[in-house]
Amino acid sequence: MTTDASGPADAAGLPRTEFGFPGRLRDRLVAASLDGSKTSTTALALGYEVEEEPLPQVGDRSVLVDSDDHPVAVLEVVHVRVVPLGKVDLSHALDEGEGHQTVAQWRAGHESFWHSPQMRAVLGDPDFTVDDATRVVLERFRVVAHLPD
Repeated sequence: MTTDASGPADAAGLPRTEFGFPGRLRDRLVAASLDGSKTSTTALALGYEVEEEPLPQVGDRSVLVDSDDHPVAVLEVVHVRVVPLGKVDLSHALDEGEGHQTVAQWRAGHESFWHSPQMRAVLGDPDFTVDDATRVVLERFRVVAHLPD
């Protein structure tokens, strides 16, 4: 999850949350969040460092945006952990709502995303790769409100 506290906010002044990059993946993740099947997300701790953003805190609220940059929901952080990638548990992986049945499936999907040219460009490292020691931010959230179109 990317929370951009410095970017455009909704009318209530909340920071934005973006899952992935605009497109099919983001659309699936937003839909899963709205229907309640997605209640967790994972981000690279390095991403927060590169973007000079603070780590999420319990109680933080943000506006989830879709691929068209429309605000669709208000999210509230309910739990945060920073762990090595090799320590991500099955409960967290299942709660990401992406249909993965094992941590290995979850990890393969996330590694594909983190190793993508788009993500490597965001990180400023064309050769970026993860391993078991890579620090990740595991965040649980709840949808506080669905926003009208």
